[in-house]
This record gives sequence, structure tokens and C-alpha cells, in this order.
Amino acid sequence: MAEQQRGSCSWETYLRLNSFEEPVFTHPIDYADDAHGRILGELALEDVSENIAPGATAWRTGQIALQSGQSLDVVLTHSPATAGFMYLHRMPMQTHLFDLLDLPMPESAPADMALPGQVILGAPRTKQVGSAISDAMSSPQIREAIASCTQDEVVILPVLREGAKFQVAEALFDIAGYYCDEAILDSHHVFDPTVPRYHRRVETTILKDQDISPRQREGKRLAIVGDSIASGIVMLGVLGHVGRRFDHIGQIEIVAPFATLRGLARLALYSPPRFRIRVHVFETLLNALPPDYYYSAHYPEAGFHIRPDLEEQYRDWWGTDSDGNAIADTACAGYGWAEAFFNPRKQLQMIDDQLSERHGLTIAEVVQRNITLNLQF
Repeated sequence: MAEQQRGSCSWETYLRLNSFEEPVFTHPIDYADDAHGRILGELALEDVSENIAPGATAWRTGQIALQSGQSLDVVLTHSPATAGFMYLHRMPMQTHLFDLLDLPMPESAPADMALPGQVILGAPRTKQVGSAISDAMSSPQIREAIASCTQDEVVILPVLREGAKFQVAEALFDIAGYYCDEAILDSHHVFDPTVPRYHRRVETTILKDQDISPRQREGKRLAIVGDSIASGIVMLGVLGHVGRRFDHIGQIEIVAPFATLRGLARLALYSPPRFRIRVHVFETLLNALPPDYYYSAHYPEAGFHIRPDLEEQYRDWWGTDSDGNAIADTACAGYGWAEAFFNPRKQLQMIDDQLSERHGLTIAEVVQRNITLNLQF
């Protein structure tokens, strides 16, 4: 919808104009936000689950519509690569991985085992996310956006640290054959106890676009940004910086393997109105857990998931703690986020810290429990 339409139409008219023709899953948006009071609206996602062939790639479109008039388009991607990243994947029994987990290699073990995406670490994680990013960027929506621009009108902006591993430029080349300018953004959280609720702010220390001349910057029309979204604080800082550096960019495609509904709602509300923004996410939108809304677990509702059966398998793998609490309700999809790429041992330590605090368990104990169950059958 054009900006003037978004700002002038009523909430009821807005929902009617943006209604999906296919069956939809809807979820209310109602978040306390200290700067705005409350963020109110609705998420709507089309239903594509019955149209997916085994092993195929599928895209699920959706929209966040706020009662204040703003909206944000989302596209969810399902493929073997995105599913393995977000749910479970089969991984060979590896001595080095068991060393990281501080587990002995099991005797008479099968050749491989099921592990959640949180335990894809280091180089294998980079390979997995590269394949999944390529699938997400093959969507009709991104293809159409790219086709509307020349290669000189597109700029790729990976956000350090995680976004540097996404291989967005490589995916774009495979899709369109474009040789595009790429500039890395160093934008990150800084602890700040004065910020209500979130206790952190964004600091953008550098945008490495010195090799892009002022004339070249003037010609940019489309930005493809790579980074996951938790509270939305970093992405809002990124968008502000892009707005100051590129005067004529109007369309921004954000490729975010992980994205919370709360973060996207804040993005819809606070993004600069000059930008048309669409966010591309792997498989499902995530919950954001208090107190700091950084830990981002799966929603248990089947409607959030393109393949609800994969969510059931994921939840079965995590199981319950000694009090009967479902671990998947609090297991962060990202945990250390970038640490999983750069510091595998630190990633496992972050998982242990959270599992211990919330459930009295370690990741090694959960892995061992699943190995034992598998060996019994």
C-alpha cells in the first residue's frame, strides 16, 4: 500500500484492502512499548502447507498490519536447508562435536543423529545458512524486486557479525548474475540500563562504503540487508544509517534467518516511512521472551509453522524437564546468535546457561537423552 493510503484509511478498510484470497492464520499483536504505549495490530499468514511436495522449496507470504496504519510484508521460506536450520537435521556422529559437548562417543551408535539447528556450529553452520539464504532469496518477491533494478542500483549490506556469514552476494549472483556493490555495517547492541524494558541500545560504528563513490551511492535504489531480528533495535539503527547514506533507496529487502514477531512489529511502527520494507525469514516467526526480549523461542501454535509436523519433531527432541515443562517453549532459536558461527564452544556455554537456569539441564544431557532413546529402538 502506498504511504498516503496507509496513513489515511481506517483500520477496517486497511484490513479489507490487504486481505488474502487464500486461507490465513492470524495472530493478534499487543505489545507494551514504552515509547508508544502499546503496539496493536494483527499478523496474517497465508496457508500453503497442503501445496508442498517433499523436498521442495515453498514461500509463505504474510503481513503485519498495525492499528496505527503501518504495515510490514513478510515472506517465510521452507526448504530442506531452512528446515534443518530451524528444526532438526541429521548429522554424522563426529568425535570433534562430542568433544565440544564433553560427551564420550557412544558405542554401537548409528551413523548419524538428529540435532536441532542450535547445534549446527562453525563451518557447517555457514554452509547450511548459505544454502538456506539462497533458497529464501529465490522467492518470487525478491526476484521481482531485483529484476526491477540494474546491478548498479542494488547495494548489499550484511550486518556484522552474523550477517557476514549469510553469503547474500553469492546468492544474488546465482539468482541474477549481478555484480553488486557490497558494504558491511558494524551495528550492534550496547548495554544501557537507562533504556526501558530492553536495557540496550544500538551502536553503528562503521558502514564500510568508502569504496562506493558519492555518484554510485546516488544511483542506489534497492538495498538487501542481511541480519536476524530479535527486538528490532539493531535493524532500526541500520535503517536510520542507510537513510542517511543513501538518498534514493526506496526499497529494502531484509533477509533474516531468525525474526521475532515483536521485533517485526516494532520495525513496522518505527521504520522510516520513506522505505518500502519486506522481511524474508526461515520457516517461522519467533516469540520474544522477557525480561529483555532477546531470547527467541518457537511459538507452539501450529499455524506459525509452514510444516507443523517439523515443529512437533523439534518439540519431541527437546522434551520436558523434571517438572514437566516443555523445553522448546524457552529454547532460543539463536542463543548466542553470532557465536554459533564464530565461537562454537561459547555458543554451547550460552545454551547451557539458559537450560540450567530455566530447566536444570545441559545441552549435553539433552543430546545424551536423545541418543539413549534412539539406541533403544
